[in-house]
Amino acid sequence: MEKLYNHLYEWYAVNHRTLPWRETQDGYRIWLSEVILQQTRVQQGIDYYLRFVARWPRVEDLAVAPEDDVLREWQGLGYYSRARNLHKAAQMIVERGWTPFPTRFEDIRQLPGVGDYTAGAIASFAYNLPFPAMDGNVYRVLARLLDIDEPFDTTSGKKLFRAKMDEFFDKNHPRLFNSAIMEFGALYCTPTLGDNCLSCTLRPYCLGYTNKTATLLPVRKQRTQVRDRWFDYHIYVLRKKQRTKEAESETEELFTLIRQRENPKDIWYHLYEFPCEELPSEKTTDHDTALSLTHVLSHQRIHARFILHKVDTLPQTADTLCVAWHELDHYALSRLTLKAIEKMGMKIG
Repeated sequence: MEKLYNHLYEWYAVNHRTLPWRETQDGYRIWLSEVILQQTRVQQGIDYYLRFVARWPRVEDLAVAPEDDVLREWQGLGYYSRARNLHKAAQMIVERGWTPFPTRFEDIRQLPGVGDYTAGAIASFAYNLPFPAMDGNVYRVLARLLDIDEPFDTTSGKKLFRAKMDEFFDKNHPRLFNSAIMEFGALYCTPTLGDNCLSCTLRPYCLGYTNKTATLLPVRKQRTQVRDRWFDYHIYVLRKKQRTKEAESETEELFTLIRQRENPKDIWYHLYEFPCEELPSEKTTDHDTALSLTHVLSHQRIHARFILHKVDTLPQTADTLCVAWHELDHYALSRLTLKAIEKMGMKIG
């Protein structure tokens, strides 16, 4: 096993990416990066990480931030439950006196939104504790090296992979091992292998290569069926003349209505959008000014129509909020709403 480790670490030394969270052993910052990178590409996550660190440099700062500000800063990353859990976890850390960040795996694992992988990543990267960090890249590398054909995303599969990793894990160099094997899966032992196997530094140790099964691994369980939903969004636009204080003149300003989604069990909880009507099934477009968009989530496919209404009076209801169009960027809007505004050429901010 020692020779395999050495080959892996030599590859990592030459090929690893320079990333801002690799330049620190601050548990808080490593935790931020790990939460941001869940379901997010590294290149996209860098800007969000840098903005979060600049705005909330300590966990105490994040803990006292309004949730709406955290959601607004998260806007565009999707899976907003991550941002809400991030905020709750920061408050929990402060309340329990774990500042600047908990140092025990057991305490890290208790934080909202933190599973075994994230806790292992933080514990090893920040404190060099001997816990594996098993993300999708690691499952793929391990499945190929050990020729494991059991689905890694089932209860029995996770148990098997964890047992195999306990044998495979380099307990003497946990930070280096986790960094190297994750990077190897992200950059080299990728889902589409191509000719990489032929020149792979780990080929002598890879049962998947020996048994010609590498391209078939890892195995996933059958995908969950995607549910279709149909939304009609109503964009009300009111043009109103405003007299400025500085000059004796009038300017024209746009106002619209938005609402906050309040169902904690539904998508985009606490995010803002235009007034919405959910339809039981697909409806034929009968509005000339309707923009149709399809937005795919992990288990849902949203078919949305955005219908523009130019009005003289805004039809306010109890659950809507009247805002100036240029102030829309002060609210945490769903990604679908942002996409519609962009497609319609109606800039905000």
